[in-house]
Amino acid sequence: MSLAPEVIVVAAQVHTLDPDRPHATAVAVRDGLITAVGDADDVRDWRGAGTEVLDLGAATLFPGLVDSHSHPVFGIDLASGTDLSAVRDLDQLRGALADAERVDGWVHGWGLDHNVFAGRPVHREVLESVLGPDTPAFIRLYDGHSALVTGAALRAAGITGPVAFAQRSTVVCDADGSPTGHLIEMAAMDLVTAVLPRRPFAERRDALHALLSSMAATGLTGAHVMDAEGDVVDLLRAVEKEHDLPLRLRLAPWCNPGISAEGLDALADLQGTAGRNWLVGGVKFFMDGTVEGGSAWLEHPDCHGQNSRALWLDPAEYTSAVHRLHAAGVRTATHAIGDAGVRHVLDTVASIGPGGRMRHRIEHIETLSKEQARRFGELGVIASMQPTHSAYTRADHTDEWSTRVGAERADRAWICRTLRDTGAVLALGSDWPIAHFDAREVLAYAQLRRHAGTDTAPVMPEQALTATMALEGFTTHAALAAGEAERTGRISPGLRADLTAFALDPLNTPADELAETPVALAMSNGRVTHRA
Repeated sequence: MSLAPEVIVVAAQVHTLDPDRPHATAVAVRDGLITAVGDADDVRDWRGAGTEVLDLGAATLFPGLVDSHSHPVFGIDLASGTDLSAVRDLDQLRGALADAERVDGWVHGWGLDHNVFAGRPVHREVLESVLGPDTPAFIRLYDGHSALVTGAALRAAGITGPVAFAQRSTVVCDADGSPTGHLIEMAAMDLVTAVLPRRPFAERRDALHALLSSMAATGLTGAHVMDAEGDVVDLLRAVEKEHDLPLRLRLAPWCNPGISAEGLDALADLQGTAGRNWLVGGVKFFMDGTVEGGSAWLEHPDCHGQNSRALWLDPAEYTSAVHRLHAAGVRTATHAIGDAGVRHVLDTVASIGPGGRMRHRIEHIETLSKEQARRFGELGVIASMQPTHSAYTRADHTDEWSTRVGAERADRAWICRTLRDTGAVLALGSDWPIAHFDAREVLAYAQLRRHAGTDTAPVMPEQALTATMALEGFTTHAALAAGEAERTGRISPGLRADLTAFALDPLNTPADELAETPVALAMSNGRVTHRA
């Protein structure tokens, strides 16, 4: 070693996930890179006068955990106001609204479960029965793709009836054409978010840094950020003026239906825009919406005759857009929840030819046949899934999602294991703020198909991952999903020094216990971002 390392990390065991040297007990780091991997006996030879040795004792060190689907910047706005994620019925909703904080006269809430409505129409009457007719309120449902607003909010946004959009977005109206307050998909919600009070820039900057620090405290060292809209880049630059980012962020700005050729070229030009610990690397598409909102694209309609169309009014335009970005060397990630949506994305990548392998990924994949699942491995399309999303369903299929899709499709929900067993790369994440970002909880849920520490019946337990598969989803497979397998995802000399350590071994600890294990260390790009 020509130069002494800045830091040496010593642990009882190191899972490198490197087939050339799977186990070690010491790792040396300099200039953000791993310079050596060895045993505790090597430390004396590596160590220089200024080297810091971090002895983690009985902890287990492994490659840094990366959340492969997250919205930390978008989420600080989305997850503001009253947290309604614990609400289970309409009475609880009314109680939460009665105590809700008002900001500039507005009530803002988030995380409301569709199951609260128990099959009833999602209608503003429930809000107005508590808040009255003159209080503007914006309540985002848990899926992030729909909201319920009051009549006062509709008036503030100038919404008086149906609205035509360039994408499959809906202002839901009664039979007489009066808006119910239910807004489905981004374009409809944007009409109201445009008039919502917003926190000052400096407050949002500080909130972002605090959030990323909290994420690092769960062991995360990086995240694939599935948005870069508005002032996201400005916020990241502002944080880096005062701090180092606790996580390495890889951003994918949105490509929405109706985009022009010039707009696609502008997205290509954004690629590589970067700060010290973030960069723009990819583009995010939406092939469909969500099952609960009726905007997913299923091969056959749901029980209400909905969920049967793509978000793109002409799906062929999506295919053309992917082809243009692919030709420009841009990686894509496409939100596709329904089986028809997933099929169309797979067909699109297949039409690119062999050169499309491992450059394109599909997000969510909530229901899919085994026949379509096999195509991921065959085509080299990366599957990106969020195991904890299935917690919004129930094993007995009595939840809103399962009721809508029917038993047959509910029996092939979140088929993580099938995708792995048929050869797919499977990157795992949380989709925060749709589900909690705690990496330990996601690792545990992926193995249990239920939340750790509960006696809830598991959802499709045959789709549980092994401990190794779950860890790979946050490390080696996350690196493949980002096109960074030669730079990160393993512990090997020359790779980026992204490291995580738990008090308990993630490969040999019962999943119910793993969810509560202390985090001994998080290191992103060679810098310690969390230490127990």
